[in-house]
Amino acid sequence: MDGTLIDQTAAIIRCYRDVIMGLGYPEPETETIRRSLGGPMASTMSIFIQDDQFDEAAKRFRARFPEIMYEGLIILPGAHELIESFHQNGIPQAIFTNKHGDTARQVSAHAGFDQRVPICVGSKDTEWHKPQAELTNYVLKQIQCRAEGACMIGDSPTDIETAHNAGLICYCVSTGAHRVEELQHAGAEAAFEDLEQLKTALAW
Repeated sequence: MDGTLIDQTAAIIRCYRDVIMGLGYPEPETETIRRSLGGPMASTMSIFIQDDQFDEAAKRFRARFPEIMYEGLIILPGAHELIESFHQNGIPQAIFTNKHGDTARQVSAHAGFDQRVPICVGSKDTEWHKPQAELTNYVLKQIQCRAEGACMIGDSPTDIETAHNAGLICYCVSTGAHRVEELQHAGAEAAFEDLEQLKTALAW
């Protein structure tokens, strides 16, 4: 979702900053936060806070983010068109993310993705998170698909690892925090500047 279908970076970074500074730490570097996104919240928080404060940080993040989560939200160019193209071609789709599941579904509804992609799985919906293969396999079951013939579209090395751990290929876009060259180096089967280029490359 984040960095692939939407850009919600401004609100996410603001929330991390508010929580981290609220716990008495110095103001975090924006670029450090931005490049850490894509994994579970703990991965980003651990850069800035002590482990024994994570539970409190997570509680504060969950409380703060819904208050600001639509501020500056951008639906990335080509997102709706790609989703519609998959739908018109009868290709099952799911959104899965390390964003909190309830929040992810609210954002999906706000953006209108849920009209074509009813399955949206996030953090706390299962005991797993990306890049664990168990989560990917769980999502595949929800759309009644196997890994063979399926692909993942993402924007980060975490997404590439997630796909490969479960035997999927991964196409990436550089609309998140990572350049095309970084995504290729991380093992993406193909990487594009944006979803519009990806859709053109698929060219069915």
